[in-house]
Amino acid sequence: MRESQAKRRERANKVMSELIRLYPNSKCALAYESPWQLLVATILSAQCTDARVNLVVPGLFQRFPTVQAMATSNLAEVEKLVQSTGFFRNKAKNIVACAKVIVEKHDGYVPKTLEELVPLPGVGRKTANVVLGIAFGIPGVTVDTHVGRLSRRLGLTNHNDPVKVEKVLMGLWPPEQWTVGCLRIIDHGRAVCDARNPKCDTCQLAPLCPKKGVE
Repeated sequence: MRESQAKRRERANKVMSELIRLYPNSKCALAYESPWQLLVATILSAQCTDARVNLVVPGLFQRFPTVQAMATSNLAEVEKLVQSTGFFRNKAKNIVACAKVIVEKHDGYVPKTLEELVPLPGVGRKTANVVLGIAFGIPGVTVDTHVGRLSRRLGLTNHNDPVKVEKVLMGLWPPEQWTVGCLRIIDHGRAVCDARNPKCDTCQLAPLCPKKGVE
């Protein structure tokens, strides 16, 4: 029997309540001291661990401490500093280009709207929502690999497209849960609902999961 939207929303809220209980102190794992630093760290985190990014950014920001400094930096030097994060040439190119646009079009300040953030080099909706939610307190749903995977496993959506997943989750949870809720989902994905070997037998969300408890 197909689950109604009302039932799905009710179950989604139960999932969120359990996530709040399990991960009451979820927070962004990236190290940053400003919206610009968070933006750079998030760009670097693509296909790289947060722990590795946190090892790289202190040296990067010591050498180029401001947006203006990054905008006038030497690309080869930036590449060398971020090399260990993987795909470093593309990341370095995007970070420098992003800095130039922010200086030229936004007076050196990271913009505070999705519409202004998404066009920046290296910035998609996921990165934009991270910056908006964590740096500026503007609610957004961040669909990374964990959020997408768990949303499908929990039967909250059938979509693979991150934008469609984002829209679905926005309709299931109130805005005040969007930012930190995604952080809690990420924590659960890392700790329990692994991509290859999910720990279903010990998962606290199993009674609410179509694959285990809900039919």
